[in-house]
Amino acid sequence: MTDTMDGTPRIEVSEKDTLADRIYHDIKRRILEGGIASGESLSENQLAAEAGASRTPLRVALARLEQEGVIARLANGTLAVQPVTVEQLLNIVQLRRLLEGAAAARAAEMARSAGLHPALVAVKEVTETYANGKATAFDEFWKHDDAFHTAVAQAAGLTLWPTMLAELRETARRCTITRTHDRFTEQAREHLAVIAAIEAGDAEGARAAMEAHFASVRTRFLDWLARP
Repeated sequence: MTDTMDGTPRIEVSEKDTLADRIYHDIKRRILEGGIASGESLSENQLAAEAGASRTPLRVALARLEQEGVIARLANGTLAVQPVTVEQLLNIVQLRRLLEGAAAARAAEMARSAGLHPALVAVKEVTETYANGKATAFDEFWKHDDAFHTAVAQAAGLTLWPTMLAELRETARRCTITRTHDRFTEQAREHLAVIAAIEAGDAEGARAAMEAHFASVRTRFLDWLARP
């Protein structure tokens, strides 16, 4: 994944991708970035015109998104972006708290002999800039947040977890309240606490720091919902 000229993340597509693949990636990116809103109906005519393509590759792309649960067909036959409820979001947070707490503990155990994983070394430097108050847009921070959680999985030697994690994160990202923050100092400091415990080889400390991070994530979401 790289950045577009305006600094937002762009999903990479290879030269081997078909036109349907490219349309799929573009629509999914727009949904994840909030350009196409949760619950919004999709117009095949408009999407085909925007893609400069016929209905055939567009429908292949839409069928793929529907199969993934990103979009759904309404009773009247219209396709719309599938909303992710707050309850679903909080369930994802709880699941990730347990699984990523275990991953952080395992990463710490492995660090005792191998040292801090290179992916976490790279993430640590960037995270420190946010912990010191660097402001950024949601989509920019999301990339670094993604890198942190993926790096913990890599440091734990969990080969299947990054793919599962990516799916959970994509689902969570479609819930509108995930985009309500624009300063990430507290979140970055929580990440650094996890990295510090992993680097120290403190398995239970790493687990506790990761679980505390997700408890704070949950609290931030609930605090937003409680606003008048």
